[in-house]
Amino acid sequence: MEVRIEKSWKEALAAEFEKPYFAALADCIHREKREGKVIFPPGRDIFRAFDLTPLDKVKAVILGQDPYHEKGQAMGLSFSVPDGVPAPPSLKNIFKEIESDLGVRMSGRTNLEKWATQGVLLLNSILTVREGAAASHSRIGWDIFTDEVIRTISEKRDGVVFMLWGNFARSKKALIDGRKHLILEAAHPSPLARGAFFGCRHFSAANSYLESRGLSGIDWTL
Repeated sequence: MEVRIEKSWKEALAAEFEKPYFAALADCIHREKREGKVIFPPGRDIFRAFDLTPLDKVKAVILGQDPYHEKGQAMGLSFSVPDGVPAPPSLKNIFKEIESDLGVRMSGRTNLEKWATQGVLLLNSILTVREGAAASHSRIGWDIFTDEVIRTISEKRDGVVFMLWGNFARSKKALIDGRKHLILEAAHPSPLARGAFFGCRHFSAANSYLESRGLSGIDWTL
């Protein structure tokens, strides 16, 4: 199947695009569109995380679950919304932790592309969703695809920081070789976690690890 995605990812994941499950998930999305259902993010942004962060540039992975399901929010990057869109509660808490951890002040911008272009793969496990229906595409096959993405990073790269927040993200730990990567685990930044995310200090920990390997840290400020 012909998929528009950044070259390095297209080569690394070529076998996935030819598997029956991938054709089935594409057919499901096309069918829903024909039925008049609205799918987020827009087609051009489904693989935006990959387009902004080529495989050979990945320094860190922040794993989300599925895209925001309200109009104007989803943009193909986990936790990110376009500038000018109010920050969802989880993103607000991420910013609070960055401010506390790094002693900086965030600007209020909500578009996380700056992180992506520095090597932070902002990966949702599920890459599409129907408008107004959270997790509506959670069983069409995206998890098979993104599990392979995680395995590919683990196998082909060294010294990547995986930031796993919440039980869903932490369930992916088995896909990662902890001998060659740093795995950081914490509660989900959602307010439902009652503040358990705060104090994880993942942002400074990620930079310390990257710098110990002779790499530049991530500028988390926006």
